[in-house]
Amino acid sequence: MRGQRALALTGSVVGAVVVALDGTILSVVQPTLRRDLDASFAQVQWTSTGYLIAVAGLLVFSGRLGDRYGHQRLFGIGMSGFGAASAGIGLAPGIGWVIALRVIQGVFGALLQPATLGMLRASFPPDRLRMPIAVRTSAIGLAAAAGPVLGGALVAGPGWRAAFFLNVAPTLTLGALALSARGGARRPDRTSPRPVTALDLPGALLLALTLACLVQGLVGLPERGWTPASGAGVAVALATGAVFVRHERRAASPLVPPDLVGSAGVGRAVGVLVVASAALQGTLFTATFLLQNTLGVGPLRMALLSLPLAALMIVAAPCCAVLLRRFGARRTTVAAMAVLAAGIAVLDRATGTLSFCAGFGLLGAGFGTVMVAATHVVVREAAVESAGVAGGLKQTAMNVGPVLGVAVATTLMGSHAGGARLPLIVLAAVAAVGAVVAGSLPERSALMINPGQPGDRSGVPARR
Repeated sequence: MRGQRALALTGSVVGAVVVALDGTILSVVQPTLRRDLDASFAQVQWTSTGYLIAVAGLLVFSGRLGDRYGHQRLFGIGMSGFGAASAGIGLAPGIGWVIALRVIQGVFGALLQPATLGMLRASFPPDRLRMPIAVRTSAIGLAAAAGPVLGGALVAGPGWRAAFFLNVAPTLTLGALALSARGGARRPDRTSPRPVTALDLPGALLLALTLACLVQGLVGLPERGWTPASGAGVAVALATGAVFVRHERRAASPLVPPDLVGSAGVGRAVGVLVVASAALQGTLFTATFLLQNTLGVGPLRMALLSLPLAALMIVAAPCCAVLLRRFGARRTTVAAMAVLAAGIAVLDRATGTLSFCAGFGLLGAGFGTVMVAATHVVVREAAVESAGVAGGLKQTAMNVGPVLGVAVATTLMGSHAGGARLPLIVLAAVAAVGAVVAGSLPERSALMINPGQPGDRSGVPARR
């Protein structure tokens, strides 16, 4: 069990770091990639958009596959494929190859992300999940902070291709280790009292189409605004989403298990994550516009001003594990959302270095705490056999929320003569609403631990 927990924690951290580094480094190397491959701006944007659509559309289904065939196995396949796609991008002769391989990379990224949480849920008792999730969150914060610096160094040195080769060795190594490790091929269903059910392929297709259309419709708003294409994408997403809900209610073996649909804790925690990530990314997008376009702050100084965000996010994650143990999930998450809202309000009024640093620091402290607390609720509320779907829902929230936040900020800036100030006021209000939602989170899990499940204490309600 110790070896299984060590592999689960290592895999969860490394998998999350690889994905976070890949995204932050790409944003830095895109201008150089565009020049070297003689690509248009729209083509370069699709290196991000194609990846995001693939990930968002497949996360929940990938989590279901992990629940059925084993999270360790899906993690190994995802890491190996992610590394192979990274190597292919580094060798790509043209922008078309880069876009296609980024979509493939997104497919494998969708396989590995829910598995990183599913492995933790299967390996640790519910009352000992706080610190592993905190370690994972701190690692994501560190990767987000190091990504731009590392990307800039690679572009200035060996070039943009090195940014993708960087992923190859750790992903292929850990992927092979996960696939070859003892227990990696076992299905969790063999130890579960729940019978094996058919995969809900129609539901998976409907959900993938819903999320892909939603992301495609929203992701272009910062550049193009509301166009017939973006409006049609959102409309199709709403229509297919309604069909998906109707299908799930009638399906014999729905994609999202009834125990998750009926869990108020999972739904509210996922909602909090959507709101928090939307508020954070919308604020960062708006602050970038405010600092660089309105106040004339250069990119380097802005990076320095925002350093407290990453620093306090890294510190807040392990502190949150202590707060959860002492005060519970509800009070911790409400306080964290309030801190996040306060950070946005400070940035709205900021004029000098100290006030901007204070605002960014509050953002990092609030968001880092929310990430750990809400993720802990999602993972602890899920039974072991549904942990992959729960992880997929959480990761979907973290992918859709930022796109939604940037879309809101862009729409408000485009419709208001005051520029960037109105979006910050609205986003602070959104974060305050998130605090209200967090106030309804359960302090204790309603899940009674089923005897014999890996990582659970047989017959004992999980302590919170």
